[in-house]
Amino acid sequence: MKIIILGAGQVGGTLAENLASEANDITVVDTDGDRLRDLGDRLDIRTVQGRGSFPTVLRQAGADDADMLIAVTNSDEVNMIACQVAYSLFHTPTKIARVREAAYLTHSGLFCNESIPVDVLISPEQVVTNYIKRLIEYPGSLQVIDFAEGKAQLVAVRAYYGGPLVGQQLRQLREHMPNVDTRVAAIFRRNRPIIPQGDTVIEADDEVFFIAAKGHIRAVMSEMRRLEVSYKKVVIAGGGHIGERLAEAIESRYQVKIIEMNPARCRYLSENLNSTVVLQGSASDKDLLVEENINDADIFLALTNDDEANIMSSLLAKRLGARKVMTLINNPAYVDLVQGGEIDIAISPQLATIGTLLTHVRRGDIVSVHSLRRGAAEAIEAIAHGDAKSSKVIGRAIKDIPLPPGTTIGAIIRAEEVLIAHDATVIESGDHVILFLVDKKHIRDVERLFQVGLTFF
Repeated sequence: MKIIILGAGQVGGTLAENLASEANDITVVDTDGDRLRDLGDRLDIRTVQGRGSFPTVLRQAGADDADMLIAVTNSDEVNMIACQVAYSLFHTPTKIARVREAAYLTHSGLFCNESIPVDVLISPEQVVTNYIKRLIEYPGSLQVIDFAEGKAQLVAVRAYYGGPLVGQQLRQLREHMPNVDTRVAAIFRRNRPIIPQGDTVIEADDEVFFIAAKGHIRAVMSEMRRLEVSYKKVVIAGGGHIGERLAEAIESRYQVKIIEMNPARCRYLSENLNSTVVLQGSASDKDLLVEENINDADIFLALTNDDEANIMSSLLAKRLGARKVMTLINNPAYVDLVQGGEIDIAISPQLATIGTLLTHVRRGDIVSVHSLRRGAAEAIEAIAHGDAKSSKVIGRAIKDIPLPPGTTIGAIIRAEEVLIAHDATVIESGDHVILFLVDKKHIRDVERLFQVGLTFF
């Protein structure tokens, strides 16, 4: 697939890295020559220096025969104009734009071929807000992913000493919970993936990914670790777009406080949020945190744009007694350094956004793609089409499907029903199939499995 990426920042660079490793023809456009040189030295891609919304620059990047334009520069306006130029002059089939400003997103009729021709809108702030909201809803989880509009969920937890299933084989999960059907999709032990078998023994500190119907998630979590009490008191450091959206989303269910440095932003937040308490000051101010009883906080979320400020305020909050801390980190190199120590969960906006973008790049009918473990693995929701003649999966039991190495099928959503995958489960046309890949180099093989043969037409 021939793809033009506008913007060589962290999202554009991470996306180019993901796609270049999958035999796509990638061209990255940016005004910053140093960034482009750095990317070009590391990856097998073309680079073009210039403003991505200029027709001459797009033509130079190969827009005449590009299959897709992905505009992820820091400017909403450049992204939108680039999509307009690609549509009007080059008839580019698929145009994806990152648009951050809520003022644009509230008008549903704005993004269509008659107005601004954007096929897919990506709002990183909304993606990250939803990601954090799910983590708050399931205390103790490391990652929570929705499939088929929330009917099934994939949850990552760290197995603790004393969990009922720790030290036991996976096949005993059924004995512990006879009324709950679940499947462990993968286990990461000391950062190495393990494909689970019935005789696999769960060890303390294993990162366990399991899939189940939404209503069964808490029951399965209790097998891996002691269930944590639901959060009540939430402190958010940073009242920017993500902090504001998160407070707005959760303030009806939790006691929320926002700490924000900018006085004008504080006034705006206090006028626009209903029950959230807005405090003006620095989240790294020990006296302020003590005064606001940080030792009573169930969760402290550092969501400013400054990685170092987020890390330091999180460490301070944890030292002063906050039960859990989550930290937004823009620099991917920092994520693995800080997670799992004093900081419970490090959240990378790039990796959360990349999954949304990859959904629209995958071949076959891929509904959603989610990056797991900071990009080390992927979870994919694919729809099975065709019939037994034209499809490699329809009419076959899971044990007979030639899955690539390191790939497991976790669940099948059929209409409203969530079927946990077992060897004898047969896939039917229209099924939503949830797959887990510990090795991303086999993505193309999975896509080919779900592509319909010519006999279907």
